[in-house]
Amino acid sequence: MTKLAFAVGTQSFDGLLVQLKDETRPANISPAKFATALDYPLQQVAELAHVHRNTVRNNPYSPDLQRYMRDAVRVLQAAADLRGNVGDALFWYRNHPIRDFDRKTADLLVGEGKAEAVLGYLSTLEAGASG
Repeated sequence: MTKLAFAVGTQSFDGLLVQLKDETRPANISPAKFATALDYPLQQVAELAHVHRNTVRNNPYSPDLQRYMRDAVRVLQAAADLRGNVGDALFWYRNHPIRDFDRKTADLLVGEGKAEAVLGYLSTLEAGASG
């Protein structure tokens, strides 16, 4: 399956979650699958999670790495709820500069530990308060 087919072919957010699940430890997200879904090199996942580049392969269950990916998934779910589909949410997450956050993208903000702020922003959009 190509990277593009992985992301766009996922019709529901639940489908994306199933694809991100680590088979050996089902309560965890697979960093390799996460990187594929977002079309990131593993090095970029490490950078955004603020872990050493080897952590992604050697310790994929690192609390810091898993926390970052779970925060990203939370933001992606909120974006998918707002945008209507997973493909548009993935595109928005990586590419849309958010005016209220100095035109940073959601992926950069989550990497900075600002997932709650992005979720708050998406809540205001859902309520129609900005846009």
